[in-house]
Amino acid sequence: MRRHSAQLTHDPAVLPWLGANFWSRTGGPLMWRGYDPATVREELAVLRAHGLTMTRSFFYWPDFHPEPHRVDETLCGHFHDFLDAHAEAGMATVPTFLVGHMSGENWDPAWRGGRDLYEDVWLVGRQAWFVSQMTRRFKDHPAVTGWLISNEMPGYGRVYQVDPPSSEVVTAWAQAMCNAVRAAGGTQPVSLGDGAWGIEVTGRDNGYSLRETAEYVDFVGPHVYRSDTDRPRQHYRAAFECELAAVTGAPVVLEEFGLSTDMVSDENAAVYYRQTLHNSLLGGATGWMAWNNTDYDDLWEQSPYDHHPFEMHFGITDATGAPKPPLRELGAFAEVLKAVDFPRCRRGDADAALVVPAFLERGYPYSRPADRPLIFTSLHQGYVAAHAADLPVGLTREADGLPDEAALYLLPATRQLTTRTRRELRRRAHRGATVYLSFCSGEHPVTRGPWFDDLDGLFGVAHQLSYGVAESIEDEVLEMTFTQDFGSLAAGDVLRFPVAGNADSRAYLPVVPQGARVVAVDAHDRPALLVNETGSGRTVLATYPLEHMAARTARANPEDTHRLYAALARVAGARRPVTVDSPYVGADVLVHEDGRRFVWLVSQHGEEITVRPAADGTLHDLTSGTAADEVTLAPYGVRVMELR
Repeated sequence: MRRHSAQLTHDPAVLPWLGANFWSRTGGPLMWRGYDPATVREELAVLRAHGLTMTRSFFYWPDFHPEPHRVDETLCGHFHDFLDAHAEAGMATVPTFLVGHMSGENWDPAWRGGRDLYEDVWLVGRQAWFVSQMTRRFKDHPAVTGWLISNEMPGYGRVYQVDPPSSEVVTAWAQAMCNAVRAAGGTQPVSLGDGAWGIEVTGRDNGYSLRETAEYVDFVGPHVYRSDTDRPRQHYRAAFECELAAVTGAPVVLEEFGLSTDMVSDENAAVYYRQTLHNSLLGGATGWMAWNNTDYDDLWEQSPYDHHPFEMHFGITDATGAPKPPLRELGAFAEVLKAVDFPRCRRGDADAALVVPAFLERGYPYSRPADRPLIFTSLHQGYVAAHAADLPVGLTREADGLPDEAALYLLPATRQLTTRTRRELRRRAHRGATVYLSFCSGEHPVTRGPWFDDLDGLFGVAHQLSYGVAESIEDEVLEMTFTQDFGSLAAGDVLRFPVAGNADSRAYLPVVPQGARVVAVDAHDRPALLVNETGSGRTVLATYPLEHMAARTARANPEDTHRLYAALARVAGARRPVTVDSPYVGADVLVHEDGRRFVWLVSQHGEEITVRPAADGTLHDLTSGTAADEVTLAPYGVRVMELR
């Protein structure tokens, strides 16, 4: 499978985009009222000195568009100087047009009058007019490298009301806004700035469909701030959302990510930036914009900082302009991008597919939105386990008909499949693939159990479920003992898994083999893992919701699912180009267009760790070229090496 690696192509001088969302420390969102050219240049110089190539900038809508048919020319003059400052620094910027939401507060132009942002024709016309006016003014400036229509419009529109806008309405609005950019002569890449929080990524329908708006945008920009109860899951969260956001094949730019240093220590702020940057790169992101460039200690009496005080300290520099640990991590990341010539690299191919059920993004009749968080979290946990197993995976969408051929199909804690997919998986297995599914009964009592036909025939079992009754797991820890060799696992090996879930999902699948062979049993000698040979391939059934249980467990990772995935890869013949003798260190590969290969080693260990990677070649230091059999990683550290 070719994994998503699409790159932007506009303005190579500032590619890849590596930058920060920018408000000057002199005013935050109100910076244009008292614009300070000298301070802006000081701020940009610090960013540029650390390898940043660009910013994302904002037309604060109430100020730039004070009357329905008028743009504030004084502020436009300030913005022109802002662009000049970027050009002087060898940087570029992505202006954002409709900025009525920012950092925990919404602001309207005084003339909006409560009109609907999407469906009031007059107001949509005024928005399009403003977009076109600003595009005409600045489209020819060499410092403009892209455009964004809004800032998190779902938080400014109707998503928090009872009636969020329909995807038809939002898509029509997006078409009008993007067409306004093009009609005004803007040729740079454009996107919506919505955060990619729609149904294809989160399972929540907020009207912003990546599929339906794909015709009008040139890249997708996730905004990732979610938290977790498990550190590796947190470290892979942005990467996983970037993988999901690649549904249309457009380049993925991690448009917003970051943290307030009121909420974490300096050391852990650096860790989060390091992990997010490198893991999202390995997850297909090809651009990065931190939130945000500076702290705002002097603006404590100004909204939103008076009521969201932690918003003052999301900066990668402090309120004096001095670098904070996140900026130093961005600088180190910039050096890596330069060393590997990142714009000419792509991710290595994968033989394993992580299957995204169509029920995440399709509102099938009488299916329940409550199913979607289970799908998301189980896939996310499976993604983390695959990294611990050094198993490259590509996400493949059931909604697209499983378009990619793979040696191994992973369906973690999957309870819902369409009839077409169930039959296609059987055909793939018969032709030589390995299809793995872990049973999950779901998290609510209605239509509990597998929502696809003939589980028995697919896996060579006869299930023993009783109608409406969950077969509760009584143990606190699942012990899976192998009764025969399976891939890299030997007879007698024991895998242990945390048991978790609610009254509906903390359940196993009782089965009797009907053609399948039992390769592992639980502590009660019940089948826990079965293999059903079919044609030249096989199906593999885990009778416990392994990934779901881990996803519902705090501080679970690394847990033993990675050992099962490594065994599945061995059985399926799925390549693992580089493997590491510790589940705390994940390995993955980027390939340069000239044939060079670069290995990323990413540690999830809180202490220094030394590992001996195994690969089809030798690892060499990027700077010195020295060969290395052993690699030492700092706590939560990253090493990038060349594989020769």
